[in-house]
Amino acid sequence: MAHMTSTTGTTGTPPSSGLAPEIAARLKRSADGFLPAIAQQYDTGEVLMLGWMDDEALHRTLTTGRCTYWSRSRREYWVKGDTSGHFQWVKSVALDCDADTLLVKVDQVGAACHTGDRTCFDADVLLKDAEHGHEGVESGPGRAESGPGGAESGPGGAGTGVPASDQ
Repeated sequence: MAHMTSTTGTTGTPPSSGLAPEIAARLKRSADGFLPAIAQQYDTGEVLMLGWMDDEALHRTLTTGRCTYWSRSRREYWVKGDTSGHFQWVKSVALDCDADTLLVKVDQVGAACHTGDRTCFDADVLLKDAEHGHEGVESGPGRAESGPGGAESGPGGAGTGVPASDQ
C-alpha cells in the first residue's frame, strides 16, 4: 500500500493527487488534510461507519467504485474489504453544505465495523427511542420554519429557535 508522509504541502494544500482540481478546490479539510467520510447503506439509510479521506483516498473512491480510506493508526491507505472481504461498493458520493464532510452511500457486503458488527454504532448505544417533548417545536406562531434558513439551520444547532441569519 502507498504510504503518505505528509498530508499538506508547504502552502497548506494537500499533496498532489489524481483528484480533479475543481473538486479539490471546494474541499475544506482538517488541519492535517483530511475529511470525515460517513459511509451509509444506500438503500436503507443505515449509518455504517466513519472513516477519513484525503484527496488521494477520495480520488481512488470516485474512480474505483470501492471505498478507500486513510488509516490514521497504520498511516496508509486501505480499501474496505481487501483484507476482511467486507466490501463497500460505492453508489454515490456527496459533499455536505459546508464542504467539510463526505457522505458515501454504499452497498455494504458483510460487517462494516472492524469488530464484526454490522455498523460501528451497534455496540454502544447511548440513547434509544427517546421521546422528548418536541410538540410545536418545528413551527408555530412567530417562529421561522425549520430547514434552509429556518430555526434549525446554521451553527446554533437543531432546536435553538434562532434563525441561521441571527447566529
